[in-house]
Amino acid sequence: MSECLIELKDIYKIYQMGSEEVRANDGISLKIHRGEFVAIVGKSGSGKSTLMNIIGALDVPTSGSYLLGGEDVDQMSEDQLADIRNRMIGFIFQQYNLLPKSNLLENVELPLLYAKVPKEERHARARKALERVGLADKWKNLPRQLSGGQQQRVSIARALAGDPSLILADEPTGALDSRTSREVLNFLKELNAEGNTIVMITHDSSIALEAKRVVRIHDGKINFDGDVNDYAAII
Repeated sequence: MSECLIELKDIYKIYQMGSEEVRANDGISLKIHRGEFVAIVGKSGSGKSTLMNIIGALDVPTSGSYLLGGEDVDQMSEDQLADIRNRMIGFIFQQYNLLPKSNLLENVELPLLYAKVPKEERHARARKALERVGLADKWKNLPRQLSGGQQQRVSIARALAGDPSLILADEPTGALDSRTSREVLNFLKELNAEGNTIVMITHDSSIALEAKRVVRIHDGKINFDGDVNDYAAII
């Protein structure tokens, strides 16, 4: 088995809503190894988005421990969280989150800019990432000049440019039609085949079936964690 990249142990995320205590994550323990393609699936309100925010170092748990690449994330300050996000995680969002007035190259360069990568290296890495998603010739274009599928490919290029340990895809096909969704999912599979670790968050079991392993969240707890074929047999 390859090295463990993500290790969550007894994770709780508790919110106080008036007099009511809401356990968005209720004692979650999970290990994900390098090179895996894991779908975290659950309905709205299941706790999957809370778990994604913790895995993505966008939030910290109320209690429990989280190691990312051996680094202890659960006690980090805001600045430390920003640093580990930038060094280790490439994000792919449902709504692309591209800067409308910046061209594709500038959009892809953004995480490298935050990481203080020198200008020439930044350009080279961003161009290589755009080439990888088939958009090298459009680097001067603005996002609005692209289709939805092309915009999502730009966001994938941005995620790849920093050479992250983890690609975290939040509903990556949510804003796309079925044909374009298929293209994006096939591209994620190719990236995984090249050795990239991918964690995909989705509410849609048919999308989850594109991964190799499925973790299903219900009421803040894991109620299934196993091979995609075993998951397919029970849905």
